[in-house]
Amino acid sequence: MNLFERWLTVWVALCIVVGIALGQAFPGPVQALGRMEVAQVNLPVGLLIWVMIIPMLLRVDFGALGQVGRHWRGIGVTLFVNWAVKPFSMALLGWLFIRQVFAPWLPAEQLDSYVAGLILLAAAPCTAMVFVWSRLTNGDPLFTLSQVALNDTIMVFAFAPIVALLLGLSAITVPWATLLVSVGLYIVVPVIAAQVIRRALLRRGGTAALEAALARIGPWSVAALLATLVLLFAFQGRAILAQPLVIAMLAVPILIQVVFNAALAYGLNRRLGESHAVACPSALIGASNFFELAVAAAISLFGFESGAALATVVGVLIEVPLMLAVVHVVKRSRRWYDAGAARARQTVAGASG
Repeated sequence: MNLFERWLTVWVALCIVVGIALGQAFPGPVQALGRMEVAQVNLPVGLLIWVMIIPMLLRVDFGALGQVGRHWRGIGVTLFVNWAVKPFSMALLGWLFIRQVFAPWLPAEQLDSYVAGLILLAAAPCTAMVFVWSRLTNGDPLFTLSQVALNDTIMVFAFAPIVALLLGLSAITVPWATLLVSVGLYIVVPVIAAQVIRRALLRRGGTAALEAALARIGPWSVAALLATLVLLFAFQGRAILAQPLVIAMLAVPILIQVVFNAALAYGLNRRLGESHAVACPSALIGASNFFELAVAAAISLFGFESGAALATVVGVLIEVPLMLAVVHVVKRSRRWYDAGAARARQTVAGASG
């Protein structure tokens, strides 16, 4: 992990302080930035989001989809957790904690927006950071690449319908036009742009040229994320100062979801007899989120000052320490995992014999 990735939680915390301070000290300029919109898309944030997302998508090789069948059990677990469990479990946790347990301490007018932000966070599987988590656990790089490529392909088509379904089930009005524009701007266009740039780099100088480009522009992605967060907290400052515990309350369902999905994916891979090098990235992508996309979609759908935007930012705040904890657990439990996976493989072999 580079310096930015390792200390991302610290940078996010600093962004909270700086953003709130700027919002209180310079309300006029901050509000002017917020009014720079076209079709409900904030132009400064839209530019920052592209700078944030495109370098991450450069790592995705859609040619890796041909590798999907090599570890079909692990891929099956990944798809099941990411698309059949993760968004729906988060919607349930959002309803339980935001609308029930913590409702008396949260602003009533923002409850729906908080739930919407949690849903947006869970509906987008991790793209870039999962490569970091996989490397830290000695995960199979080809499996990691193939599951990311497959998830990103599915996300182009499934993100909007799943978000719309869960918002509808949560009795939240679905802004269909804005949702489709967000998918186009923050998924389709960046994917196409990244693949065009990737192929041009590979033609020019092969893998070495691609890696050199990633090394140069990688920090831009994190810098754009941090700049977006400063703007977000400049708008959210008044609400946060009035309700300082709101961040802790929003963190609870996110934390539970990360632990639950990581354990579910890890356990299912063990029961199916998959190798530890496959189970680790499968569990990690099941636990982590494409929070850059979630932040962008929340801003477009509900605005800078919405509870949805704040909820997605809380996901950014706690993602790194939580995922490092998951990395530690899966590495320390390898002996336990291998013993159970070996028994599962023997059972399958015995049944087939």
